[in-house]
Amino acid sequence: MAQSAEEIVAFFNLVENDSNPTLPLNWNVAPTNDIYIVKNRDRESSDRKLDIASWGLIAPWQKNFSDARAGQSHAINARSESIHEKPTFRDAFRTTRCLIPVTGYYEWATSLGKYPPKQPFYITSEAGSPLSIAGIFSTWRSESGQEIQSASIITQEAVGELATIHSRMPVFMTRDRWEEWLDPMNREIHQLQDLMKSENPTAGLITRPVSPRVNLVANNGPEIIAEYELGEPETLF
Repeated sequence: MAQSAEEIVAFFNLVENDSNPTLPLNWNVAPTNDIYIVKNRDRESSDRKLDIASWGLIAPWQKNFSDARAGQSHAINARSESIHEKPTFRDAFRTTRCLIPVTGYYEWATSLGKYPPKQPFYITSEAGSPLSIAGIFSTWRSESGQEIQSASIITQEAVGELATIHSRMPVFMTRDRWEEWLDPMNREIHQLQDLMKSENPTAGLITRPVSPRVNLVANNGPEIIAEYELGEPETLF
Protein backbone atom coordinates (compact mmCIF):
# COMPACT_ATOMS: atom_id res chain seq x y z
CA MET A 1 0.00 0.00 0.00
CA ALA A 2 2.79 2.36 -0.90
CA GLN A 3 0.48 5.01 -2.31
CA SER A 4 -0.84 8.26 -0.96
CA ALA A 5 -4.48 9.14 -0.42
CA GLU A 6 -4.09 11.83 -3.09
CA GLU A 7 -2.99 9.25 -5.67
CA ILE A 8 -5.97 7.03 -4.89
CA VAL A 9 -8.41 9.94 -4.97
CA ALA A 10 -7.13 10.92 -8.42
CA PHE A 11 -7.13 7.39 -9.85
CA PHE A 12 -10.65 6.55 -8.66
CA ASN A 13 -11.99 10.03 -9.41
CA LEU A 14 -13.06 10.62 -5.81
CA VAL A 15 -14.03 13.91 -4.23
CA GLU A 16 -10.93 15.53 -2.79
CA ASN A 17 -11.56 17.15 0.59
CA ASP A 18 -10.12 17.50 4.08
CA SER A 19 -12.22 14.61 5.41
CA ASN A 20 -10.40 12.00 3.31
CA PRO A 21 -8.47 9.67 5.64
CA THR A 22 -4.72 9.27 5.36
CA LEU A 23 -2.47 6.37 6.23
CA PRO A 24 1.33 6.19 6.35
CA LEU A 25 3.01 4.53 3.38
CA ASN A 26 3.34 0.82 4.00
CA TRP A 27 5.31 -1.65 1.85
CA ASN A 28 4.59 -4.66 4.06
CA VAL A 29 0.96 -4.76 5.17
CA ALA A 30 0.05 -7.42 7.75
CA PRO A 31 -3.36 -8.78 8.84
CA THR A 32 -5.30 -6.35 11.07
CA ASN A 33 -3.31 -3.39 9.64
CA ASP A 34 -5.42 -0.53 8.35
CA ILE A 35 -5.82 -0.38 4.58
CA TYR A 36 -7.59 1.93 2.16
CA ILE A 37 -10.91 0.91 0.65
CA VAL A 38 -13.10 2.65 -1.92
CA LYS A 39 -16.85 2.33 -1.37
CA ASN A 40 -20.12 4.05 -2.22
CA ARG A 41 -20.77 7.15 -0.14
CA ASP A 42 -24.28 5.91 0.73
CA ARG A 43 -27.07 3.67 -0.56
CA GLU A 44 -28.79 6.44 -2.47
CA SER A 45 -25.73 7.75 -4.32
CA SER A 46 -23.26 6.33 -6.80
CA ASP A 47 -20.60 8.76 -5.54
CA ARG A 48 -17.56 6.96 -4.20
CA LYS A 49 -15.52 7.78 -1.12
CA LEU A 50 -12.16 6.81 0.34
CA ASP A 51 -12.25 5.02 3.69
CA ILE A 52 -10.12 2.88 5.98
CA ALA A 53 -10.67 -0.70 7.14
CA SER A 54 -8.76 -3.25 9.18
CA TRP A 55 -7.48 -6.06 6.94
CA GLY A 56 -9.31 -9.30 7.71
CA LEU A 57 -13.10 -9.40 7.90
CA ILE A 58 -14.43 -9.79 11.43
CA ALA A 59 -17.12 -12.47 11.59
CA PRO A 60 -20.47 -10.96 12.60
CA TRP A 61 -20.92 -13.36 15.50
CA GLN A 62 -17.73 -12.39 17.36
CA LYS A 63 -18.56 -11.09 20.85
CA ASN A 64 -15.35 -9.56 22.17
CA PHE A 65 -12.37 -7.61 20.87
CA SER A 66 -9.70 -10.28 21.46
CA ASP A 67 -11.65 -12.98 19.60
CA ALA A 68 -12.47 -10.55 16.80
CA ARG A 69 -8.81 -9.63 16.31
CA ALA A 70 -7.68 -13.26 16.50
CA GLY A 71 -10.13 -14.29 13.81
CA GLN A 72 -9.11 -11.61 11.34
CA SER A 73 -5.92 -13.34 10.23
CA HIS A 74 -8.05 -16.26 8.99
CA ALA A 75 -10.29 -13.98 6.94
CA ILE A 76 -7.94 -11.70 5.00
CA ASN A 77 -8.99 -13.44 1.76
CA ALA A 78 -12.37 -14.71 0.58
CA ARG A 79 -12.60 -17.24 -2.25
CA SER A 80 -14.73 -16.02 -5.15
CA GLU A 81 -16.06 -19.53 -5.72
CA SER A 82 -17.65 -19.82 -2.26
CA ILE A 83 -17.93 -16.26 -0.91
CA HIS A 84 -21.71 -16.27 -1.34
CA GLU A 85 -22.01 -19.35 0.90
CA LYS A 86 -19.50 -18.84 3.72
CA PRO A 87 -21.13 -17.45 6.89
CA THR A 88 -18.23 -15.04 7.52
CA PHE A 89 -18.48 -13.43 4.09
CA ARG A 90 -21.91 -13.96 2.53
CA ASP A 91 -23.78 -10.98 4.01
CA ALA A 92 -20.99 -8.53 3.16
CA PHE A 93 -20.77 -9.96 -0.35
CA ARG A 94 -24.45 -9.22 -0.92
CA THR A 95 -24.57 -5.74 0.58
CA THR A 96 -21.20 -4.09 1.29
CA ARG A 97 -18.66 -4.55 -1.47
CA CYS A 98 -15.64 -2.34 -2.02
CA LEU A 99 -12.52 -1.84 -4.09
CA ILE A 100 -9.13 -2.26 -2.44
CA PRO A 101 -6.48 -0.09 -4.12
CA VAL A 102 -2.89 -1.34 -3.96
CA THR A 103 0.33 -0.58 -5.77
CA GLY A 104 1.14 -4.28 -5.76
CA TYR A 105 0.99 -7.41 -3.66
CA TYR A 106 3.24 -10.27 -2.56
CA GLU A 107 2.85 -13.95 -3.27
CA TRP A 108 5.01 -16.83 -2.14
CA ALA A 109 5.93 -19.66 -4.48
CA THR A 110 4.45 -23.04 -3.64
CA SER A 111 6.20 -26.37 -4.02
CA LEU A 112 4.00 -27.13 -7.04
CA GLY A 113 5.50 -24.37 -9.17
CA LYS A 114 8.82 -23.91 -10.95
CA TYR A 115 10.36 -21.61 -8.32
CA PRO A 116 11.99 -22.42 -4.98
CA PRO A 117 9.23 -22.94 -2.39
CA LYS A 118 8.43 -19.85 -0.29
CA GLN A 119 10.33 -17.52 -2.62
CA PRO A 120 8.43 -14.19 -2.43
CA PHE A 121 7.32 -12.36 -5.57
CA TYR A 122 5.95 -8.87 -6.02
CA ILE A 123 3.13 -8.43 -8.52
CA THR A 124 2.33 -4.95 -9.75
CA SER A 125 1.00 -2.97 -12.71
CA GLU A 126 3.29 -2.60 -15.70
CA ALA A 127 1.87 0.90 -16.18
CA GLY A 128 2.64 1.90 -12.61
CA SER A 129 -1.00 2.69 -11.83
CA PRO A 130 -2.84 1.34 -8.77
CA LEU A 131 -4.42 -2.09 -8.93
CA SER A 132 -8.12 -2.29 -8.15
CA ILE A 133 -8.93 -5.45 -6.21
CA ALA A 134 -12.47 -6.64 -5.52
CA GLY A 135 -13.24 -6.67 -1.82
CA ILE A 136 -15.94 -6.77 0.83
CA PHE A 137 -16.24 -4.88 4.09
CA SER A 138 -18.41 -4.75 7.18
CA THR A 139 -18.69 -2.89 10.47
CA TRP A 140 -18.44 -5.02 13.61
CA ARG A 141 -19.85 -3.86 16.91
CA SER A 142 -18.76 -5.36 20.20
CA GLU A 143 -21.05 -5.82 23.18
CA SER A 144 -19.62 -2.61 24.61
CA GLY A 145 -20.50 -0.68 21.45
CA GLN A 146 -16.98 -0.51 19.98
CA GLU A 147 -17.02 -0.36 16.18
CA ILE A 148 -14.36 -1.68 13.78
CA GLN A 149 -14.65 -1.56 10.01
CA SER A 150 -12.87 -4.52 8.42
CA ALA A 151 -12.36 -5.83 4.90
CA SER A 152 -11.26 -8.87 2.92
CA ILE A 153 -9.69 -9.32 -0.50
CA ILE A 154 -11.50 -11.63 -2.93
CA THR A 155 -9.35 -14.24 -4.67
CA GLN A 156 -9.73 -16.61 -7.60
CA GLU A 157 -7.81 -19.48 -9.14
CA ALA A 158 -4.53 -18.18 -10.55
CA VAL A 159 -3.97 -18.22 -14.31
CA GLY A 160 -1.10 -17.60 -16.71
CA GLU A 161 2.31 -16.74 -15.30
CA LEU A 162 0.85 -16.19 -11.83
CA ALA A 163 -0.19 -19.85 -11.72
CA THR A 164 3.49 -20.83 -11.86
CA ILE A 165 3.99 -19.04 -8.55
CA HIS A 166 0.85 -19.76 -6.54
CA SER A 167 -2.57 -21.35 -7.00
CA ARG A 168 -4.53 -18.20 -6.06
CA MET A 169 -4.59 -14.57 -7.18
CA PRO A 170 -6.75 -11.52 -6.38
CA VAL A 171 -9.89 -10.77 -8.34
CA PHE A 172 -9.15 -7.52 -10.18
CA MET A 173 -12.06 -5.23 -10.93
CA THR A 174 -11.80 -3.23 -14.16
CA ARG A 175 -12.92 0.40 -14.27
CA ASP A 176 -16.02 -0.34 -16.37
CA ARG A 177 -17.37 -2.58 -13.57
CA TRP A 178 -16.74 -0.33 -10.59
CA GLU A 179 -20.18 1.27 -10.44
CA GLU A 180 -22.08 -2.00 -10.71
CA TRP A 181 -19.80 -3.75 -8.21
CA LEU A 182 -20.09 -1.01 -5.58
CA ASP A 183 -23.86 -0.59 -5.89
CA PRO A 184 -25.23 -1.86 -2.54
CA MET A 185 -28.62 -2.48 -4.15
CA ASN A 186 -27.09 -4.98 -6.57
CA ARG A 187 -27.69 -8.24 -4.70
CA GLU A 188 -28.15 -10.73 -7.52
CA ILE A 189 -25.61 -13.48 -6.78
CA HIS A 190 -25.14 -14.65 -10.38
CA GLN A 191 -24.65 -11.09 -11.58
CA LEU A 192 -22.04 -10.45 -8.88
CA GLN A 193 -20.27 -13.68 -9.79
CA ASP A 194 -20.14 -12.60 -13.44
CA LEU A 195 -18.56 -9.28 -12.43
CA MET A 196 -15.68 -11.21 -10.86
CA LYS A 197 -14.91 -13.07 -14.09
CA SER A 198 -12.53 -11.75 -16.72
CA GLU A 199 -11.21 -13.19 -19.97
CA ASN A 200 -7.69 -11.96 -19.22
CA PRO A 201 -7.35 -11.18 -15.49
CA THR A 202 -3.55 -10.90 -15.62
CA ALA A 203 -3.45 -8.27 -18.37
CA GLY A 204 -0.97 -5.51 -17.62
CA LEU A 205 0.62 -7.28 -14.64
CA ILE A 206 4.33 -7.88 -14.12
CA THR A 207 6.03 -10.07 -11.53
CA ARG A 208 9.46 -10.03 -10.01
CA PRO A 209 11.20 -11.98 -7.26
CA VAL A 210 11.96 -9.95 -4.16
CA SER A 211 14.14 -10.46 -1.11
CA PRO A 212 13.04 -12.87 1.64
CA ARG A 213 13.35 -9.83 3.91
CA VAL A 214 9.69 -9.22 3.15
CA ASN A 215 8.88 -12.25 5.32
CA LEU A 216 9.52 -10.09 8.39
CA VAL A 217 6.87 -7.39 8.84
CA ALA A 218 9.38 -5.17 10.62
CA ASN A 219 11.17 -4.76 7.28
CA ASN A 220 9.28 -1.95 5.61
CA GLY A 221 10.46 0.38 2.88
CA PRO A 222 10.75 0.71 -0.90
CA GLU A 223 13.89 -1.44 -0.92
CA ILE A 224 11.89 -4.60 -0.17
CA ILE A 225 10.09 -4.45 -3.52
CA ALA A 226 13.36 -4.22 -5.48
CA GLU A 227 14.06 -7.12 -7.83
CA TYR A 228 15.97 -9.96 -6.17
CA GLU A 229 18.34 -12.15 -8.16
CA LEU A 230 17.45 -15.81 -7.90
CA GLY A 231 20.25 -18.39 -7.79
CA GLU A 232 20.65 -21.15 -10.32
CA PRO A 233 17.81 -23.69 -10.15
CA GLU A 234 18.66 -26.85 -8.26
CA THR A 235 18.70 -30.15 -10.15
CA LEU A 236 18.78 -33.77 -9.10
CA PHE A 237 21.88 -34.56 -11.19
